[in-house]
Amino acid sequence: MKTLIIVPAYNEESSIGDVIKDIVAHSGDADILVINDGSTDATSAVAKARGIKVIDLPYNLGIGGAMQTGYLYAERNGYDIAVQFDADGQHRADQLAALVSPVAGGDADLAIGSRFLGEKAYHSRLARLLGIKILSMVISFLIGRKITDPTSGFRAVNRRVIEYYSGRYPEDYPEPEAIVLVQRAGFRTIEVPALMKEREAGRSSITGARAFYYMIKVLLAIMIDMIKTRGGKSWTS
Repeated sequence: MKTLIIVPAYNEESSIGDVIKDIVAHSGDADILVINDGSTDATSAVAKARGIKVIDLPYNLGIGGAMQTGYLYAERNGYDIAVQFDADGQHRADQLAALVSPVAGGDADLAIGSRFLGEKAYHSRLARLLGIKILSMVISFLIGRKITDPTSGFRAVNRRVIEYYSGRYPEDYPEPEAIVLVQRAGFRTIEVPALMKEREAGRSSITGARAFYYMIKVLLAIMIDMIKTRGGKSWTS
């Protein structure tokens, strides 16, 4: 199946080269697209030097705008599967096959790589882990199925979700909200165990008090989505 690996990147010059090398080694015939989200460093140049197609956004849109750009590209160029793969070095390309398998096999429309499934569960900082756990409980309750890693940016979707996300994708901190949207629209979601690493460079923007702010903001966005879609027709019907 025609597969696109979308790598959203903002100021990741120190990690993007190794990330691309890892993806190339494990992605077979898949195409790679880096969305340079208004970086002020050499992220774009490093990716282009490795022969990778890069879309340079004129300014920083955030992960939501970067990913929607990738989904638009996938939709317009006839891709059957699109994979989100972060540029900070946390994701492991040797996990791609397991992530894509349920989508390629028709068992799910969206597959999420969970750090918290399997024997070697990922250990996160306390504040961030608490926020993830609260989001997990709320989202699991709202959609009627357990989600252990709602903030994971390691995901694969099929053609129908590509089309859906290309026209509607959350802004700011989109990953948890994007799960609720596709589930409410009638798509099938699955989690698969995924081994991940600590980020190779830089630091997460979601730390300390910001983790609490992030959680509240995402929960409010999800509540608004629930109100908007209540009683609405399934997108897939």
